[in-house]
Amino acid sequence: MGRMSVVVFDMDGTLTDTEAVWDEVRRGLAAADGRPWPEGATRAMMGMSTQEWSTYLSEVVGLTGTAEDSATRTIHGLLEHFGEGRMPVLPGAIASVRRMATRWRLGLASSSPRILIDAGIERLGIGDVIEVSLSTEELNGAGKPAPDVYLEVCRRLGADPRRSIAVEDSTNGIGAAVAAGMIVVAVPPHFHPPAAEVLGAADVILDNLDELTVELAEGLLAKR
Repeated sequence: MGRMSVVVFDMDGTLTDTEAVWDEVRRGLAAADGRPWPEGATRAMMGMSTQEWSTYLSEVVGLTGTAEDSATRTIHGLLEHFGEGRMPVLPGAIASVRRMATRWRLGLASSSPRILIDAGIERLGIGDVIEVSLSTEELNGAGKPAPDVYLEVCRRLGADPRRSIAVEDSTNGIGAAVAAGMIVVAVPPHFHPPAAEVLGAADVILDNLDELTVELAEGLLAKR
């Protein structure tokens, strides 16, 4: 394993303010099928792979059709929203990515399907600096909090995950980065933020992405 350090970003809820849009679409599908929204369903699906959350929608929420049908309907709904310009970028997101790119190679590890990752990278205009982007659905269904997606992004970049930084927002995402042995920068969202004990596993907690500076990242890496 290489000794190189890299910075790997999550996307939904970290760079793009889209977790609420995901929830709106899924709840709309449940309402259309006459199914009540289970308590805890929103938080449970944050970070799951496509295979996992579509199965959850089918088996737990009770959407009509198969898990594949649930995935297709959800992704179609999201693309409709994003086509209407509803893929808001979080404050400081683009600038933070470009700051990190002045010093380190960058990756992106997301639970979104590939078509939405590509749409997000295009919306953010960061395709020139994200060298590796990977969806959990491209890893045999191993979604966050499994560490697979972070480990694979680091592997493809030739980096040591133990000396690399993950930038995350969600409970499952933080869990995945911790399990991968990475340095974890948590930027809790306003939408279903992680519990205090989850955030306590992060190496640092930031209020916003403007606080993610080269100096901060260098300091975190120096401690490893």
